[in-house]
Amino acid sequence: MDKNEKIELIVRKAVQIFNEDSLREKLKSDKKLVIKFGADPSRPDLHLGHTVPLRVLKLLQDMGHEIVFVIGDFTAMIGDPSGKSKTRPQLTFEETRKSGETYFKQVTKILDKDKTKITYNSEWLNKMNFKDVLELTGKYTVARILERDDFNNRFINKIPIGVHEFMYPLMQGYDSVAIHADVEMGGTDQTFNLLVGRELQKDYGQPQQDVIVFPLLVGLEGKEKMSKSLDNYIGIDEEPFVMFEKAMKIPDECLESYFQLTTDIKKEIYQKWIEDDIVNAHREFGKEIIRMYHGDDCITEAIEKYDTIAKGSIPNNIEQCVIDKSDSELSIVDLLVKTGLVASKSEGRRLIEQKGIKINGELVNDVNQKLTEKNILENKIILQKGKNKFIKVCFK
Repeated sequence: MDKNEKIELIVRKAVQIFNEDSLREKLKSDKKLVIKFGADPSRPDLHLGHTVPLRVLKLLQDMGHEIVFVIGDFTAMIGDPSGKSKTRPQLTFEETRKSGETYFKQVTKILDKDKTKITYNSEWLNKMNFKDVLELTGKYTVARILERDDFNNRFINKIPIGVHEFMYPLMQGYDSVAIHADVEMGGTDQTFNLLVGRELQKDYGQPQQDVIVFPLLVGLEGKEKMSKSLDNYIGIDEEPFVMFEKAMKIPDECLESYFQLTTDIKKEIYQKWIEDDIVNAHREFGKEIIRMYHGDDCITEAIEKYDTIAKGSIPNNIEQCVIDKSDSELSIVDLLVKTGLVASKSEGRRLIEQKGIKINGELVNDVNQKLTEKNILENKIILQKGKNKFIKVCFK
Protein backbone atom coordinates (compact mmCIF):
# COMPACT_ATOMS: atom_id res chain seq x y z
CA MET A 1 0.00 0.00 0.00
CA ASP A 2 1.11 3.56 -0.65
CA LYS A 3 0.76 6.32 1.95
CA ASN A 4 -2.75 7.37 0.84
CA GLU A 5 -4.02 3.79 0.95
CA LYS A 6 -2.62 3.33 4.47
CA ILE A 7 -4.31 6.56 5.61
CA GLU A 8 -7.63 5.38 4.19
CA LEU A 9 -7.25 2.02 5.97
CA ILE A 10 -6.57 3.75 9.30
CA VAL A 11 -9.60 6.02 8.89
CA ARG A 12 -11.79 3.06 7.88
CA LYS A 13 -10.86 1.04 10.98
CA ALA A 14 -11.79 3.90 13.34
CA VAL A 15 -15.20 4.53 14.92
CA GLN A 16 -14.54 8.25 15.45
CA ILE A 17 -11.73 10.69 14.75
CA PHE A 18 -11.21 14.07 16.40
CA ASN A 19 -10.25 15.90 14.07
CA GLU A 20 -10.21 13.90 10.84
CA ASP A 21 -9.10 16.77 8.58
CA SER A 22 -6.22 17.58 10.92
CA LEU A 23 -5.23 13.91 11.17
CA ARG A 24 -5.18 13.48 7.42
CA GLU A 25 -3.05 16.59 7.05
CA LYS A 26 -0.56 15.36 9.66
CA LEU A 27 -0.31 11.90 8.11
CA LYS A 28 0.21 13.28 4.61
CA SER A 29 3.02 15.56 5.78
CA ASP A 30 6.62 14.42 6.12
CA LYS A 31 6.65 15.16 9.86
CA LYS A 32 7.52 12.27 12.19
CA LEU A 33 4.54 12.16 14.55
CA VAL A 34 4.46 11.14 18.22
CA ILE A 35 1.67 8.54 18.44
CA LYS A 36 0.50 7.76 21.96
CA PHE A 37 -1.13 4.60 23.24
CA GLY A 38 -1.54 3.78 26.91
CA ALA A 39 -2.53 0.84 29.09
CA ASP A 40 -2.85 0.47 32.83
CA PRO A 41 -1.07 -2.58 34.29
CA SER A 42 -3.90 -3.49 36.66
CA ARG A 43 -3.27 -7.08 35.54
CA PRO A 44 -0.12 -8.40 33.83
CA ASP A 45 -1.69 -9.40 30.50
CA LEU A 46 -2.30 -7.54 27.28
CA HIS A 47 -5.27 -9.09 25.51
CA LEU A 48 -6.81 -9.27 22.04
CA GLY A 49 -8.87 -6.16 22.78
CA HIS A 50 -5.64 -4.17 23.10
CA THR A 51 -4.49 -5.46 19.70
CA VAL A 52 -7.27 -3.62 17.84
CA PRO A 53 -5.46 -0.25 18.12
CA LEU A 54 -2.02 -1.89 18.43
CA ARG A 55 -2.30 -3.32 14.93
CA VAL A 56 -3.01 0.16 13.58
CA LEU A 57 -0.05 1.46 15.58
CA LYS A 58 2.12 -1.05 13.72
CA LEU A 59 0.85 0.41 10.45
CA LEU A 60 1.74 3.92 11.63
CA GLN A 61 5.12 2.68 12.83
CA ASP A 62 5.82 1.24 9.40
CA MET A 63 4.99 4.69 7.99
CA GLY A 64 7.89 6.08 10.01
CA HIS A 65 6.11 7.59 13.03
CA GLU A 66 7.28 7.29 16.64
CA ILE A 67 5.10 5.04 18.80
CA VAL A 68 5.12 5.89 22.51
CA PHE A 69 3.56 3.16 24.63
CA VAL A 70 2.64 4.70 27.99
CA ILE A 71 2.39 2.19 30.82
CA GLY A 72 0.12 3.75 33.41
CA ASP A 73 1.84 2.48 36.54
CA PHE A 74 0.78 5.66 38.36
CA THR A 75 -2.79 5.95 37.03
CA ALA A 76 -3.31 2.23 37.71
CA MET A 77 -3.10 2.98 41.43
CA ILE A 78 -6.50 4.65 40.97
CA GLY A 79 -7.84 2.31 38.32
CA ASP A 80 -9.70 3.64 35.31
CA PRO A 81 -13.30 4.36 36.42
CA SER A 82 -14.52 4.26 32.79
CA GLY A 83 -17.68 2.16 32.63
CA LYS A 84 -17.48 1.22 36.31
CA SER A 85 -20.49 1.44 38.60
CA LYS A 86 -18.42 1.67 41.77
CA THR A 87 -14.98 2.68 43.00
CA ARG A 88 -12.26 0.23 42.01
CA PRO A 89 -9.90 -1.19 44.66
CA GLN A 90 -6.73 0.87 44.79
CA LEU A 91 -3.44 -0.84 43.95
CA THR A 92 -0.01 -0.04 45.35
CA PHE A 93 2.74 1.38 43.17
CA GLU A 94 4.70 -1.84 43.65
CA GLU A 95 1.74 -3.91 42.37
CA THR A 96 1.32 -1.82 39.22
CA ARG A 97 5.07 -1.81 38.48
CA LYS A 98 5.21 -5.61 38.83
CA SER A 99 2.38 -6.05 36.33
CA GLY A 100 3.97 -3.53 33.99
CA GLU A 101 7.22 -5.49 33.76
CA THR A 102 5.75 -7.94 31.22
CA TYR A 103 4.20 -5.28 28.99
CA PHE A 104 7.21 -4.52 26.79
CA LYS A 105 7.66 -8.19 25.91
CA GLN A 106 3.98 -8.49 25.03
CA VAL A 107 3.53 -5.26 23.07
CA THR A 108 6.54 -6.07 20.91
CA LYS A 109 4.77 -9.18 19.68
CA ILE A 110 3.04 -6.63 17.44
CA LEU A 111 5.27 -3.54 17.40
CA ASP A 112 8.93 -3.34 16.39
CA LYS A 113 10.81 -3.35 19.69
CA ASP A 114 13.67 -1.32 18.23
CA LYS A 115 11.30 1.44 17.11
CA THR A 116 8.93 1.51 20.10
CA LYS A 117 9.42 3.83 23.04
CA ILE A 118 8.11 2.43 26.33
CA THR A 119 7.56 4.91 29.15
CA TYR A 120 5.91 4.89 32.58
CA ASN A 121 3.66 7.80 33.53
CA SER A 122 5.11 7.76 37.06
CA GLU A 123 8.14 9.41 35.45
CA TRP A 124 6.27 12.73 35.40
CA LEU A 125 3.21 12.25 37.63
CA ASN A 126 5.28 11.14 40.62
CA LYS A 127 7.31 14.34 40.38
CA MET A 128 4.34 16.70 40.59
CA ASN A 129 4.02 18.67 43.83
CA PHE A 130 0.73 19.82 45.32
CA LYS A 131 0.98 23.16 43.51
CA ASP A 132 1.28 21.27 40.21
CA VAL A 133 -1.75 19.15 41.09
CA LEU A 134 -3.83 22.22 41.96
CA GLU A 135 -2.82 23.81 38.67
CA LEU A 136 -3.90 20.65 36.83
CA THR A 137 -7.26 20.37 38.60
CA GLY A 138 -7.91 24.04 37.87
CA LYS A 139 -8.01 23.23 34.16
CA TYR A 140 -11.31 21.33 34.47
CA THR A 141 -14.62 21.85 36.25
CA VAL A 142 -16.71 19.31 38.18
CA ALA A 143 -19.55 19.95 35.73
CA ARG A 144 -17.38 18.87 32.80
CA ILE A 145 -16.14 15.78 34.64
CA LEU A 146 -19.77 14.84 35.36
CA GLU A 147 -20.47 14.87 31.63
CA ARG A 148 -19.00 11.39 31.63
CA ASP A 149 -21.90 8.95 31.66
CA ASP A 150 -20.48 6.65 34.31
CA PHE A 151 -19.77 9.51 36.74
CA ASN A 152 -23.14 11.13 36.00
CA ASN A 153 -25.04 7.90 36.58
CA ARG A 154 -23.28 7.26 39.87
CA PHE A 155 -23.94 10.84 40.97
CA ILE A 156 -27.65 10.67 40.09
CA ASN A 157 -28.04 7.30 41.81
CA LYS A 158 -26.14 8.52 44.88
CA ILE A 159 -23.38 5.94 44.42
CA PRO A 160 -20.17 7.21 46.06
CA ILE A 161 -17.50 8.71 43.82
CA GLY A 162 -14.02 9.19 45.26
CA VAL A 163 -12.39 12.55 44.56
CA HIS A 164 -9.33 10.60 43.40
CA GLU A 165 -11.47 9.08 40.62
CA PHE A 166 -12.08 12.57 39.20
CA MET A 167 -8.30 12.84 38.90
CA TYR A 168 -8.00 9.86 36.56
CA PRO A 169 -8.98 11.54 33.25
CA LEU A 170 -6.83 14.55 34.18
CA MET A 171 -3.82 12.34 34.86
CA GLN A 172 -4.29 10.40 31.64
CA GLY A 173 -4.78 13.64 29.76
CA TYR A 174 -1.62 15.09 31.28
CA ASP A 175 0.32 12.13 29.85
CA SER A 176 -0.32 13.68 26.42
CA VAL A 177 1.09 16.98 27.65
CA ALA A 178 4.17 15.27 29.09
CA ILE A 179 5.11 13.48 25.87
CA HIS A 180 3.83 16.17 23.45
CA ALA A 181 1.60 13.68 21.65
CA ASP A 182 0.47 14.46 18.11
CA VAL A 183 -2.03 11.60 17.97
CA GLU A 184 -3.59 9.37 20.63
CA MET A 185 -5.67 6.29 20.11
CA GLY A 186 -7.85 4.06 22.27
CA GLY A 187 -11.18 2.27 22.55
CA THR A 188 -14.62 3.86 22.61
CA ASP A 189 -14.71 3.56 26.41
CA GLN A 190 -11.73 5.93 26.52
CA THR A 191 -13.23 8.70 24.37
CA PHE A 192 -13.77 11.14 27.26
CA ASN A 193 -10.25 10.61 28.63
CA LEU A 194 -8.67 10.98 25.19
CA LEU A 195 -10.46 14.26 24.60
CA VAL A 196 -9.32 15.57 27.99
CA GLY A 197 -5.79 15.18 26.65
CA ARG A 198 -6.69 17.42 23.69
CA GLU A 199 -8.09 20.10 25.99
CA LEU A 200 -5.18 20.00 28.44
CA GLN A 201 -2.65 20.38 25.62
CA LYS A 202 -4.47 23.52 24.55
CA ASP A 203 -4.45 24.82 28.14
CA TYR A 204 -0.71 24.16 28.41
CA GLY A 205 -0.03 25.97 25.13
CA GLN A 206 0.63 22.89 23.00
CA PRO A 207 -0.86 21.91 19.62
CA GLN A 208 -3.83 19.63 20.23
CA GLN A 209 -3.46 15.93 19.56
CA ASP A 210 -5.84 14.23 17.17
CA VAL A 211 -7.77 11.32 18.63
CA ILE A 212 -8.57 8.02 16.91
CA VAL A 213 -11.24 5.90 18.61
CA PHE A 214 -11.59 2.20 17.83
CA PRO A 215 -14.41 -0.30 18.46
CA LEU A 216 -14.26 -2.45 21.58
CA LEU A 217 -13.86 -6.20 21.37
CA VAL A 218 -16.53 -8.00 23.38
CA GLY A 219 -15.34 -10.47 26.02
CA LEU A 220 -15.70 -14.24 26.08
CA GLU A 221 -19.11 -14.09 27.75
CA GLY A 222 -20.44 -12.04 24.84
CA LYS A 223 -21.75 -9.11 26.90
CA GLU A 224 -19.11 -6.88 28.47
CA LYS A 225 -16.02 -5.48 26.75
CA MET A 226 -12.92 -7.66 26.88
CA SER A 227 -11.24 -6.70 30.12
CA LYS A 228 -8.52 -7.93 32.46
CA SER A 229 -10.56 -6.99 35.51
CA LEU A 230 -13.56 -8.99 34.24
CA ASP A 231 -11.32 -11.98 33.42
CA ASN A 232 -13.11 -12.47 30.09
CA TYR A 233 -10.10 -12.04 27.85
CA ILE A 234 -7.64 -13.89 25.62
CA GLY A 235 -4.15 -12.75 26.58
CA ILE A 236 -1.63 -12.46 23.76
CA ASP A 237 1.09 -13.99 25.97
CA GLU A 238 -1.00 -16.89 27.25
CA GLU A 239 0.03 -20.45 26.42
CA PRO A 240 -1.03 -21.59 22.93
CA PHE A 241 -3.34 -24.25 24.36
CA VAL A 242 -5.06 -21.70 26.60
CA MET A 243 -5.54 -19.33 23.65
CA PHE A 244 -7.03 -22.14 21.55
CA GLU A 245 -9.32 -23.31 24.35
CA LYS A 246 -10.61 -19.76 24.88
CA ALA A 247 -11.09 -19.29 21.13
CA MET A 248 -13.46 -22.25 21.18
CA LYS A 249 -15.52 -20.47 23.87
CA ILE A 250 -16.15 -17.28 21.89
CA PRO A 251 -19.92 -16.88 21.41
CA ASP A 252 -20.86 -17.88 17.85
CA GLU A 253 -22.53 -14.54 17.20
CA CYS A 254 -19.32 -12.68 18.17
CA LEU A 255 -16.85 -14.71 16.12
CA GLU A 256 -17.10 -12.55 12.99
CA SER A 257 -16.11 -9.41 14.91
CA TYR A 258 -13.15 -11.29 16.41
CA PHE A 259 -11.93 -12.16 12.91
CA GLN A 260 -12.57 -8.62 11.67
CA LEU A 261 -10.91 -6.74 14.53
CA THR A 262 -7.99 -8.99 15.47
CA THR A 263 -6.81 -10.76 12.29
CA ASP A 264 -5.83 -10.00 8.71
CA ILE A 265 -7.89 -12.84 7.26
CA LYS A 266 -10.04 -11.63 4.36
CA LYS A 267 -13.74 -11.12 5.05
CA GLU A 268 -14.93 -13.47 2.32
CA ILE A 269 -12.78 -16.27 3.75
CA TYR A 270 -13.86 -16.09 7.41
CA GLN A 271 -17.49 -15.49 6.50
CA LYS A 272 -17.48 -18.71 4.45
CA TRP A 273 -15.92 -20.60 7.37
CA ILE A 274 -18.65 -19.32 9.67
CA GLU A 275 -21.44 -20.15 7.22
CA ASP A 276 -20.11 -23.64 6.41
CA ASP A 277 -19.10 -24.91 9.88
CA ILE A 278 -19.11 -22.66 12.95
CA VAL A 279 -17.04 -25.13 15.03
CA ASN A 280 -14.36 -25.28 12.36
CA ALA A 281 -14.46 -21.46 12.16
CA HIS A 282 -13.64 -21.31 15.88
CA ARG A 283 -10.75 -23.70 15.31
CA GLU A 284 -9.44 -21.60 12.42
CA PHE A 285 -9.57 -18.50 14.59
CA GLY A 286 -7.72 -20.30 17.39
CA LYS A 287 -5.04 -21.45 14.94
CA GLU A 288 -4.65 -17.92 13.57
CA ILE A 289 -4.08 -16.21 16.91
CA ILE A 290 -1.58 -18.88 17.94
CA ARG A 291 0.22 -18.32 14.61
CA MET A 292 0.25 -14.55 15.17
CA TYR A 293 1.61 -14.57 18.74
CA HIS A 294 3.51 -17.84 19.09
CA GLY A 295 4.23 -19.11 15.57
CA ASP A 296 3.15 -22.01 13.37
CA ASP A 297 5.19 -24.55 15.34
CA CYS A 298 2.90 -24.24 18.38
CA ILE A 299 -0.41 -24.90 16.62
CA THR A 300 -0.44 -28.69 16.33
CA GLU A 301 0.49 -29.36 19.96
CA ALA A 302 -2.15 -26.94 21.25
CA ILE A 303 -4.89 -28.54 19.12
CA GLU A 304 -3.86 -32.07 20.07
CA LYS A 305 -3.94 -31.19 23.75
CA TYR A 306 -7.35 -29.55 23.39
CA ASP A 307 -8.80 -32.53 21.51
CA THR A 308 -7.34 -35.00 24.02
CA ILE A 309 -8.87 -33.17 26.97
CA ALA A 310 -12.18 -32.74 25.15
CA LYS A 311 -12.34 -36.55 24.90
CA GLY A 312 -11.73 -36.87 28.63
CA SER A 313 -8.18 -38.21 28.27
CA ILE A 314 -4.97 -37.08 29.91
CA PRO A 315 -2.63 -35.27 27.48
CA ASN A 316 1.02 -36.16 26.92
CA ASN A 317 3.95 -33.90 27.83
CA ILE A 318 2.26 -32.39 30.89
CA GLU A 319 4.16 -30.43 33.50
CA GLN A 320 6.08 -32.54 36.00
CA CYS A 321 6.75 -31.88 39.68
CA VAL A 322 9.33 -33.89 41.65
CA ILE A 323 8.56 -34.45 45.36
CA ASP A 324 10.91 -35.79 48.02
CA LYS A 325 9.92 -39.23 49.33
CA SER A 326 9.87 -37.81 52.85
CA ASP A 327 6.72 -35.93 51.79
CA SER A 328 4.88 -39.13 50.86
CA GLU A 329 2.50 -38.69 53.81
CA LEU A 330 1.14 -35.49 52.34
CA SER A 331 -2.61 -35.08 52.03
CA ILE A 332 -4.05 -34.34 48.60
CA VAL A 333 -4.65 -30.74 49.74
CA ASP A 334 -1.00 -30.38 50.79
CA LEU A 335 0.10 -31.86 47.46
CA LEU A 336 -2.05 -29.39 45.53
CA VAL A 337 -0.32 -26.51 47.30
CA LYS A 338 3.16 -28.02 46.96
CA THR A 339 2.78 -28.50 43.21
CA GLY A 340 1.40 -25.00 42.74
CA LEU A 341 -1.97 -26.13 41.38
CA VAL A 342 -3.63 -24.02 44.09
CA ALA A 343 -2.43 -20.98 45.99
CA SER A 344 -3.62 -22.10 49.42
CA LYS A 345 -5.06 -25.01 51.37
CA SER A 346 -8.41 -23.26 51.59
CA GLU A 347 -8.55 -23.04 47.80
CA GLY A 348 -7.63 -26.73 47.56
CA ARG A 349 -10.38 -27.75 49.99
CA ARG A 350 -12.91 -25.57 48.17
CA LEU A 351 -12.07 -27.14 44.80
CA ILE A 352 -12.36 -30.65 46.22
CA GLU A 353 -15.76 -29.81 47.72
CA GLN A 354 -16.80 -28.44 44.30
CA LYS A 355 -15.72 -31.69 42.56
CA GLY A 356 -12.91 -29.89 40.77
CA ILE A 357 -9.93 -32.15 41.63
CA LYS A 358 -9.01 -35.57 40.27
CA ILE A 359 -6.09 -37.88 40.99
CA ASN A 360 -5.22 -40.38 38.26
CA GLY A 361 -8.56 -39.68 36.62
CA GLU A 362 -10.63 -40.35 39.74
CA LEU A 363 -12.57 -37.63 41.51
CA VAL A 364 -11.30 -36.64 44.97
CA ASN A 365 -14.29 -36.47 47.33
CA ASP A 366 -12.61 -36.24 50.74
CA VAL A 367 -10.75 -33.04 51.70
CA ASN A 368 -8.68 -35.13 54.15
CA GLN A 369 -7.70 -37.80 51.61
CA LYS A 370 -4.02 -38.80 51.60
CA LEU A 371 -1.83 -40.50 49.03
CA THR A 372 -2.18 -44.27 48.95
CA GLU A 373 0.70 -46.74 49.17
CA LYS A 374 -0.12 -47.77 45.59
CA ASN A 375 0.28 -44.15 44.42
CA ILE A 376 3.73 -43.96 45.94
CA LEU A 377 4.94 -47.40 44.82
CA GLU A 378 3.86 -46.79 41.23
CA ASN A 379 5.50 -43.36 41.44
CA LYS A 380 2.92 -42.03 39.01
CA ILE A 381 0.42 -39.48 40.20
CA ILE A 382 -1.52 -37.26 37.82
CA LEU A 383 -3.23 -34.37 39.55
CA GLN A 384 -5.99 -32.64 37.60
CA LYS A 385 -7.57 -29.28 38.38
CA GLY A 386 -10.76 -28.58 36.45
CA LYS A 387 -10.86 -29.79 32.86
CA ASN A 388 -7.50 -28.75 31.54
CA LYS A 389 -4.82 -28.28 34.19
CA PHE A 390 -2.62 -31.34 34.83
CA ILE A 391 0.56 -31.98 36.79
CA LYS A 392 2.49 -35.25 36.98
CA VAL A 393 3.98 -35.89 40.44
CA CYS A 394 7.06 -38.12 40.84
CA PHE A 395 8.92 -39.06 44.02
CA LYS A 396 12.70 -39.10 44.21
